[in-house]
Amino acid sequence: MKYRHAHHAGNFADVHKHVTLLALLAALQRKEKGLLYLETHAGRGVYDLGESAAESRAGIARLEAVACEAPELRHYLDRVAQLRRAGGSKHLYPGSPWLAASALRAQDRGVLVEALAEEARALERALGPVAGRVRIETGDGFARLRAELPPVERRALILIDPPYEQTREDFERVRIGLAEALRRLATGVVAIWYPIKHARDTDRWLEAVARELDREALVSQLWLHPCDSRVALNGSGLLIVNPPYQLDERMSQWLPELYRCLGGTAQGGCAVQPLTPARA
Repeated sequence: MKYRHAHHAGNFADVHKHVTLLALLAALQRKEKGLLYLETHAGRGVYDLGESAAESRAGIARLEAVACEAPELRHYLDRVAQLRRAGGSKHLYPGSPWLAASALRAQDRGVLVEALAEEARALERALGPVAGRVRIETGDGFARLRAELPPVERRALILIDPPYEQTREDFERVRIGLAEALRRLATGVVAIWYPIKHARDTDRWLEAVARELDREALVSQLWLHPCDSRVALNGSGLLIVNPPYQLDERMSQWLPELYRCLGGTAQGGCAVQPLTPARA
């Protein structure tokens, strides 16, 4: 799947991922103790939907056009509005590093890793006043897992979100990266975004991950097209390992609302369920 995020910014998968990210941070920040936010594939941080990203019309634009009730959805929309006020443009859209940086407290810190130097420089410019305690690194995000974990805080939210340009290879690197992160910080909360193109392939990967896990994990999926149809991106998936307390209950409330707000039809759907080891 060839992927330049600027062309996909603000689409339904971004909305799903970003609402979840903010919900994870909010849940972890119920405790006063600081945490590390580590993102392995950060991107440029802010995108201009006026230049491209036609897919945003079926994502953030749809969500903004309706009245949302769930606090998680309203919180996300408030963050988007905050960026647009600060940047003086209604076309700006925040990527996950901007959203996370804007939510970190004084006792928290962030490490954002981006492979491309040009994108990393753009990220530095984009963060601006919300940079706070964030450090930007240029390099291999999977390799940085070994360098940054375990953190001094002993608490972390790790977002693994590669571009999946080499789909099979990226899925394998994600599986290995997850194992490495948990080996170094067993209690770390790990959120992995993945594309849903063919349900059978996705299910096989989740089964492989489940066989290696010995801790609680949650799968959140949202799809707008049948999961085996010939669409470039049928759905959005998030695997969350060591999910915070009651995350599944809250997500079971706001995810169906998000699906409805995105114009979901009988062809699509959403689900929140535990990831259980596959039976032999």
